[in-house]
Amino acid sequence: MQSKSLSGILNQSVLYKVGAVITFAAITALTARITIHLPFSPVPITLQTLAVVLSGLVLGARGGALAQLSYLGMIATGLPVDANGVGAAAFFGPTAGYLAGFVVAAFAAGWLAERLAPRTWWGYFVAALAGVVVLFAVGASWLAVMLGSWQKAWLFGVAPFILVDLLKAAIAAGVAESGKRLFVR
Repeated sequence: MQSKSLSGILNQSVLYKVGAVITFAAITALTARITIHLPFSPVPITLQTLAVVLSGLVLGARGGALAQLSYLGMIATGLPVDANGVGAAAFFGPTAGYLAGFVVAAFAAGWLAERLAPRTWWGYFVAALAGVVVLFAVGASWLAVMLGSWQKAWLFGVAPFILVDLLKAAIAAGVAESGKRLFVR
C-alpha cells in the first residue's frame, strides 16, 4: 500500500487548481468566438458573460478572478482571443471596460457564492446576477467615456444585453454545482 506524502498531495491540489483556472481562461476565450455583432452598438453579444460568472461560481472569488486575469493576459500578449479578434488593441477600444470588468465580475459572483449563497439555484442565480451588474457597471463606465455620455452607454452597452445576460446568469446558476463537483476537489 502506497502512502502519499503531504507535499505530494499539496502539489497535486495546486496543480489541479491551476488547471481549473487555465480551463476557465480557455472557456472564456472560446466563448468570445460565439459573437453576434449588433449594428447599433460597439459591444457585441457573446457567451463570455456566462463563462465569467460561472468561473466565479465554480472556482470562488480568487480562482474566478485569476481565471479572468489569465484570459486578459492572453489578450495582452497579442493573442486574438477577444470577441473582435484584435488582441491587445481590445484594451483601447469601446469594450475595454467589459474586459476589465470580467475580473471584478468573477470575483463578485464568487465572493457571494462563497459567503452568502446557499448551494441552490436561487443562491447561485443571485450571485451570478451580482456579477452581471458589476460587469455592466465597469463596462458601461468605460463605454460612457468612449461615447461621451452615460445615456449612450446605457442605450448601446447595457439595455440591449439585459435579457440575454439574465438568461446567461440562469444557465450559470443551473450548472454551477455540477461545475464545482468537476473542478473543485
